[in-house]
Amino acid sequence: MSTSSFKQRLDQVLEQVASAADRAGRAVDDITLIGVSKRKPIEDMQAAYDAGLRHFGENRAQEVRDKFPAFSPEDIIRHFIGHLQSNKVKYLPGRVDIIHTIDSIKIADAIDQRFGSQDLKIPCLVEVNISGETSKEGVEPAQAMELAAYCAEKPNLEFKGLMTIGPLTADTARIRQAFRDMKLLNDQIESQVSIAGGQALLSMGMSGDFEIAIEEGATHIRVGTAIFGARTY
Repeated sequence: MSTSSFKQRLDQVLEQVASAADRAGRAVDDITLIGVSKRKPIEDMQAAYDAGLRHFGENRAQEVRDKFPAFSPEDIIRHFIGHLQSNKVKYLPGRVDIIHTIDSIKIADAIDQRFGSQDLKIPCLVEVNISGETSKEGVEPAQAMELAAYCAEKPNLEFKGLMTIGPLTADTARIRQAFRDMKLLNDQIESQVSIAGGQALLSMGMSGDFEIAIEEGATHIRVGTAIFGARTY
């Protein structure tokens, strides 16, 4: 896909972001668009960068290892947004700028130890399974406060807020309620847990539901197909 094609797709998404922010009475600058480049080649990432994208999300540690620093413009922000196994944490230091998916004390410890061993600190989010779907990763909402507080105490983690994946459904009311519940939970955690930087981040919303997520308080949305097109494998 050419840079012009990426720019057209990116501009369309940005228009939708702006419209959703306007409906919610929010400033568009308060919303960060992450282009999910998983399973896409570096050539596509470069074309998206040339079109104006600066935040890139990857969901496999091996892809992070292989793509960065091969693709390394100085002004990009690299987000790890996939399920993370403790034996794959070793691929992340120096290659990602924020981790969205801490879902256990074991993973929190593995990240803290690995980054600390290289004298690095890493911003992180706790992943919550707000929908209760067994196919999804993340802690149950009732456990989110405890894990958030644990992360906030780790010396090499900078706890920043929460992340979720919305329900897999065409029922927009159910999606909206899940995102509303996440915003409430994030606000509760913000009031009780030390947040690095002060204001809690809330990562939720993908290609099919990011407008609802913005309307319900998302600060970060993770958009893949709408920017990069369908994945062939």
